[in-house]
Amino acid sequence: MNKYDDIVVGSGVSGLTTALILGMNQRKVLLIEKSSNIGGALSRFYKKGIPFDTGFHFTGGFANDLILSDMLEVLSINHDIQPEFIRHPEDNRFVFENQGKAPGKSFEFHPGFEQTMQDMLSYFPDEKQAIHSYFSKMKSIRKNTKAMNIRAEFEMQKPLDEDFISLKDMLDSLTQNKTLKTLLSAFSMCHGTELSKISFANHSRVTYSLYESIARVKNGGNAFIKAFKKKLKKYNVDIQTNTFITSCEDIDNRKVGTFVLNNGSKLKAANCIFTIHPRKILKTFQEKNTSKAFADRINSFEESIGFFLAFIKITKKDQKPFNPSITTLYPDNDMNKMFDPEFKGDLPLVIVRNSEETKTKNVNVINAFELSHWEHVKKWADSTTGKRSSEYKEYKRKTTSRICERIIKIFPEYKDCLEVIDSASMLTFRDYLNNPFGSAYGIKQKIGQFNLFGRIQYKNTFAAGQSAILPGIIGAMISGFTICRYLLSKDVYAAFIKNQLKDK
Repeated sequence: MNKYDDIVVGSGVSGLTTALILGMNQRKVLLIEKSSNIGGALSRFYKKGIPFDTGFHFTGGFANDLILSDMLEVLSINHDIQPEFIRHPEDNRFVFENQGKAPGKSFEFHPGFEQTMQDMLSYFPDEKQAIHSYFSKMKSIRKNTKAMNIRAEFEMQKPLDEDFISLKDMLDSLTQNKTLKTLLSAFSMCHGTELSKISFANHSRVTYSLYESIARVKNGGNAFIKAFKKKLKKYNVDIQTNTFITSCEDIDNRKVGTFVLNNGSKLKAANCIFTIHPRKILKTFQEKNTSKAFADRINSFEESIGFFLAFIKITKKDQKPFNPSITTLYPDNDMNKMFDPEFKGDLPLVIVRNSEETKTKNVNVINAFELSHWEHVKKWADSTTGKRSSEYKEYKRKTTSRICERIIKIFPEYKDCLEVIDSASMLTFRDYLNNPFGSAYGIKQKIGQFNLFGRIQYKNTFAAGQSAILPGIIGAMISGFTICRYLLSKDVYAAFIKNQLKDK
């Protein structure tokens, strides 16, 4: 029977981060993944020779020694990740389709925290106090959140006042201008929780880095996967795909003695860290073997929003390669209302334009993702990929067609030049990523909610992942760093971080 110091379950960016940190500290580590490839939503797919992003499209955190840059340096993969910054205001645009002349009223923002604030002030000169207050509070939250600075001496985070007020209530206290409120909360699409349910503090923690800088990454999430693979191999981390834990056995003094895999093999490990969705963790433990309180806690978690994606090739001749750009369309100026599954009509749509290298040439592409809810696809929940009904296929066709129509209104030069290569609904994400509902960010980050993080159920089982602390690539990686601090001990972890950042 194989023995490990640590088994890490799930190979999204949280699992990759956790496994690598433990491996870099001379521990014997096994990383297991239910899918046939590691990487989760980081993975790209190729169709007609063109690479498309599935779950990782852009991020903040690269500018001014922000946390993503620091984490990549600690993992020694910073030189493998090449950010492609969005540098021009016309490439960072928000359009309200229900305002002004067609195709809508547009707001463009320069990159940088202070620059964005100045742009807001130029658009809303009568809202100076509200804008200054909002950005000042956001900066204070970032400064006073210890987990956002891995260089700082780690200590338990004390709740801030802003942890107890919703984003909606904060905005309502600052201004009555609905358009301004929607622009200030625009990056809510990056955590997927209604403004009335997420705290202003957590919204700020997720979105602050996006104001400092927004960047795509050359070769997308595959660049991360390639870099992690190289380092995991260097530190002798074992990887098994098409693998998952079916049961925890030989429980003694609330400690798992044996982890049984789907292929029948049995493993022993000092620790097992689950970086998968909380409901998948509950399924692994088997609800009948858990306390009612534990099961009820997990079953009470609500799912974040999802997306419907259209993967599009631009066929227009003699086009220069696209600069990375993001254009977000809002059909309404009430963000909280647009997050409601009962909202009728068009939904917020993010249009990401970029140029991709193929074997023969550069191709301009659009990844367009429209906000979606489980309720949109629930009627086909019993179906599987490749075995969907004609009704479902018609839903995808109509949704894709509507997305293309909205793109052409904003970019009329692309009329007759949009070739839809593929599309994906929340069911697609559910089936390919082993996500129970196909949501984009796991569970909602609700005020007062105790997420599933740290030691769970047994003495040697732990939870991390994007549902644990904060969603998105940065939040998922932070959860990996934080859980490793506990497993390695405070002093070993501190020495490791100091050594990896010794040149700064």
